Amino acid sequence: MRVTVLGGSGAWPTNTEACSGFLLQHEGFSLLVDAGYGVLPRLLDLMPAERLDAVYITHGHPDHCVDLSPLLRARALGGADPDPLPVYAPHHALDAVLALDRPGMLDAALERHDFEPGADFPVGPFDLRTALLPHWVPNAAVRATAGGRSVVYTGDGGPDPALVELARGADALVAEATYPEVMAADDAPYLSTARQVARQAVEAGVGRLVLTHLWAGSEPGRYLDAAAGEYDGPTLVATGGLSFEA
Repeated sequence: MRVTVLGGSGAWPTNTEACSGFLLQHEGFSLLVDAGYGVLPRLLDLMPAERLDAVYITHGHPDHCVDLSPLLRARALGGADPDPLPVYAPHHALDAVLALDRPGMLDAALERHDFEPGADFPVGPFDLRTALLPHWVPNAAVRATAGGRSVVYTGDGGPDPALVELARGADALVAEATYPEVMAADDAPYLSTARQVARQAVEAGVGRLVLTHLWAGSEPGRYLDAAAGEYDGPTLVATGGLSFEA
């Protein structure tokens, strides 16, 4: 399974980094996981919009889903006439982004699959297992397994035993780490630090930790140093263009 980072900036994009977006590929099947600000242009560097096979959205905040709108427009209006794009998301997570267009405009481009976090289901060659993590809106972390390898992606969420269980023994954990070590009290139940996710990576016994959703414009070294205080395995920061085999 190949994982390619399309963007990893938290909250808003920078002039060099898109928000959350990850491309998972196996046996010729391409699954986009999250589609935050700026993700579509990065995806189009790799493939035309009509070649994407499916999309998984963790939650309805725009830095994780807003580029679903131009993606569907590209498929609906681009002239290639592809099959409807299967899009998997928690119930109501897509309501706001789909409401940006007039009713019915993108219906032919979209095959919507709403689910309750905690559900398991296949998407192409991937077996997806989901779990609810604490956030301001329902957020469905996901474990994608294919070819005997597993990658877990948190979306956004505060530290929770559900993540440890979901990530247990995974080959890679791609984890939201908005702050290095300290965060505002109001954010503490709903977001994570690099040190916290590193501690959960140890508990879960994952093979690799990838830190994502760093506060836009932050110095990555601070996050890596914080994670190293807990986890001594391979640790990377998710930046656009990073690609690895799980």
